[in-house]
Amino acid sequence: MIEFTTLHVVAAAGGLLVLFGVWRAGARRARAAAEANRSGARLVSLVGRVLFNAGLIVAVQWVVITHPGSPWLLLAVLGLPALFAAYALTRALTVTTVDTSRRRR
Repeated sequence: MIEFTTLHVVAAAGGLLVLFGVWRAGARRARAAAEANRSGARLVSLVGRVLFNAGLIVAVQWVVITHPGSPWLLLAVLGLPALFAAYALTRALTVTTVDTSRRRR
């Protein structure tokens, strides 16, 4: 028959506690690495979409400028993207605050 002393039980419990801590730390590290990987992929995806859309706008503008026609078409092709860019920059650079006051009863 196997007999366990108090020291054996405490050592086994301590070993299990250490293993659990190592497992949790590894899971936390893996989760952080996965989140960093996802945010990097989102950034690359965003940059790709921005570059594609910018290229599309430049291509349309190039066609309209190299084949002169109506001045209104030229104004629309150059002005409309400028309006969208100005709107996006204004939203990005505007500081807004949310002033909410809650009364405690």
